[in-house]
Parts: sequence; C-alpha cells; structure tokens
Amino acid sequence: MRRNCGTTWKVAGYGQAARWVYTQALTADGWQSGDLITVTEIRHIHTVALGPVWEVAPHPDATPAERPGSFRRHDVHPFGGGMTPPAWTDVPGELASWVRDVGRLAAGEKSHEVPAREVPLTLARLHCSFERIHPFIDGNGRVGRLVLNLILVRLGWPPAIIDKRARDRDLTALDRADQAEFGPLAELIARSVLENLQRLVVPSIAGPARLVPLQSLAGPDISYPALRQAATRGRLDAEIGADGTWRTSKRAVDTYLAGRHRREPKR
Repeated sequence: MRRNCGTTWKVAGYGQAARWVYTQALTADGWQSGDLITVTEIRHIHTVALGPVWEVAPHPDATPAERPGSFRRHDVHPFGGGMTPPAWTDVPGELASWVRDVGRLAAGEKSHEVPAREVPLTLARLHCSFERIHPFIDGNGRVGRLVLNLILVRLGWPPAIIDKRARDRDLTALDRADQAEFGPLAELIARSVLENLQRLVVPSIAGPARLVPLQSLAGPDISYPALRQAATRGRLDAEIGADGTWRTSKRAVDTYLAGRHRREPKR
C-alpha cells in the first residue's frame, strides 16, 4: 500500500533532487575552493528526494529522528548479496571518511595523478562504498545514484543515468563490487556516461543535418530500438555504415516523428 500511494510523490521528489544535482554542472566552479561534495549536500539530496513521499507514506519503521535528511538510527541486516552495512552509530564517521575519499579523487584528477581510464573504477568503488554505508533508513539507492551524478557533473562528465531495464545488472554489479570486483560496475557507469554523452552532446555539436549514430538521437520521444526498427524498415532516412552502425540526422528524426504522429489515429 505504501508503494502504491507514494509512487507519484517518489517520482516527484526524485525529479526535484535530480534537477538540483544537474544544475550543479552550471556552477561547477563553486566547489573548486572546497570539497567536491559535502555531507550537508548529501543530506540535502535525501531531504529533497524523500520529502514529498514521506509526507504521504513515511517509512513504517522510521522514528521521528529518521526523517528525510537525517541518518538512520537502526542497524541494517546484511543484504542478499552479502553486503553488510555498518552499525548506525558508525554512519556519521564513515560518511565523513567517504567524503574525504571523494575529495582525493577530485584532487588526483585535477593534478592528473588519476588517469582518466581509472576514474570509472574509482567511481565504482565509491558508489559501492556509499551503498554499503547505507546512511539513511530509506531511499539509499536513489540518493546514491544522485550523489554519483553530482560527483560526475562537478568533474565535468555527463551524468550516469542507468535505465530501469539495467537495474538488475546494477544490483548484481554492486554485489560484485562489494567483493572488490569493481570492473562490472565501472563498465556500467562508463557505458551510461558515454550513452548520455552521445545523446546530449553529439547532436548539439553536429547540427540538425549531420549524420550521427542512432543512439545519440534516442530520447523521451523515441527509443533507440524504435529508431533502429524505423531505419531497418526504411521509414526513417538513415544509412548503415561498413561498421554495422546505423546513422541518421536530427532533421531526419524530426521528420519521421512528425509523420508518425500524423499517421497515428486519434484516440
């Protein structure tokens, strides 16, 4: 019942928190004189993300001291994959240590002591560590993903938006990362960043007429599989290269969408 009545507010809260996170890409210089991320900001993200749903469907086991933005005051049993969160009394100290670890990543990247190819592995380790700390009684997965994206946008990278269909792979990769096998989670993060780079940046740079990979033009209006199907059937003006990659232009996609909407019967 809690899930059903709170879904809309959960989405609304996540959306508000995500907007705050992504606006930090426009003010990235603000953290240069301080920490890449702070405990206060993590608590703020949790407050914004969990606040709306908490008003209508608070966590049934939460005490008044465990409202959005406050650390858990319950111990958590080990998760199915074996990940074991620390005692609730250790959460403030462990999270403060985690923030310092993030700061070392930022300092290492700025000084080029951390090669770019190693950044996804470090991010995987940090993301796994955050989820293991499990600082809040509820919403740690959502907040963990938003915190990861805050780190990414402040480092000048696109966000890693993991599709719902990849959520099971994400959880499996987290379990493996907890066993110090960071490769699968690092790959998942890197692929997501690259996909968003293609989708958000490539079309803007290329302009409306230049051919770009289909993946870079997928979005809320049409998915990549739908674009590929339209290209394969000849309904979308596209061409396939020697490397097997379909390419088209933003102008061609806009034309296809306009025609598709005209063909769809009115309801």
